[in-house]
Amino acid sequence: MTTIVLVLLYCGLVLTTASHAVEPMLPEIYSEQIDVSGWLMSEKLDGIRGYWDGKRLLSKNGNAFSPPAAFVKDLPPFPVEGEIWGGRSSFEQTVAIVKKKKSHNGWLQLRLAIFDVPEAPGGFTQRIAKAQKWFTDHPSAYAFVILQTTVGDSADLQKRLAEIETLGGEGLIVRKPDALYTAGRSTEILKVKNYQDSEAVVIAHLPGKGRNAGRLGALLVELDNGRQCKIGGGFSDAERESPPPIGAVITFKYYGKYQSGLPKFPSFLRIRLDHNPGKTSNKQPPPVKLLWR
Repeated sequence: MTTIVLVLLYCGLVLTTASHAVEPMLPEIYSEQIDVSGWLMSEKLDGIRGYWDGKRLLSKNGNAFSPPAAFVKDLPPFPVEGEIWGGRSSFEQTVAIVKKKKSHNGWLQLRLAIFDVPEAPGGFTQRIAKAQKWFTDHPSAYAFVILQTTVGDSADLQKRLAEIETLGGEGLIVRKPDALYTAGRSTEILKVKNYQDSEAVVIAHLPGKGRNAGRLGALLVELDNGRQCKIGGGFSDAERESPPPIGAVITFKYYGKYQSGLPKFPSFLRIRLDHNPGKTSNKQPPPVKLLWR
């Protein structure tokens, strides 16, 4: 009996320490009706969300990444949250680097761009000051605190958004300076883009016509509200030849919604590799003849 109890306790310890699910603070979508004058704005970096717990670098699902020691040696002994980032227009390369199970020096092309200190007390400016002080005293070649600037008015916000987009950036994040850290979606942190984005589950591959005959024409996806729609734009030739698999979670962009609630002009952006694998739709897709298989 004693042996069984010890084995169970050991297994419980392994399961507990192997994965620490992180409930992050997530942004809502900005609208012009919201006055963000006096808030703090920064570029929304297009990378992989990373959570440093003081000892390990984790995904937002709590899965441990495998960076080399050099990448993390100057990170603080307290938790910080940020974006694992390789520069603008480098998302695919970043994913290819971080998804490898074994540590490798490809990580040294990346940096952890820090945007919050989740367990520090106080509002955002007080929390982020803790990270700023740490990296002033302990500079790192592979981590930095994202620069925050104060929003003047909506015109100032739009001007900065245009500058970032011209440089190839994704958009902006604005934060209320005294916002407390709360898990889940918050109206005190907003993402600012000229388009909206969302996630969906792939439930079928629809064959193409004309130029795309013999390969992917569109994805049939299930939205988070259970509705289905087709996404036929945004794919490279390589992605049409080898499309996101059935059950994959993808990110797509769109420009508002129809009265029916379906997204207008949806266009594929990427596969969400930071979602738990194996997520599938509750609905059965219609049979589709895959002409390119």
